[in-house]
Amino acid sequence: MEPRLNANFWVKAYIRICATRDIPALVVRHGDDTAGTVLIKLNQFDKGCTVFERTVDADGNRAWLRATGPQPVPEADADAFIGRQVKFDPDLWVVEVESRNGDHLLDDPIL
Repeated sequence: MEPRLNANFWVKAYIRICATRDIPALVVRHGDDTAGTVLIKLNQFDKGCTVFERTVDADGNRAWLRATGPQPVPEADADAFIGRQVKFDPDLWVVEVESRNGDHLLDDPIL
């Protein structure tokens, strides 16, 4: 089994990585520090938003899934998706990344 970073540590590291590339990223919902799931809301402003959630691929490797579909959606739709997820998982973290060109700096493959 692959070792896991706790959610709080991972989120802080991710935000710092984004900052090194001048990509604004901030916690918009603080979940459980140790075991919370993390959603990334990529806001491309006029192009729309994509919500990414952590998953595993068919081989058991970590990956990210475009939870709101293959194309960006209006911000209201992304927020509604996140709201539904929070109802199922109150420990959920949400990090919003603002990048007009779609840079997100996620470290695992996107499915």
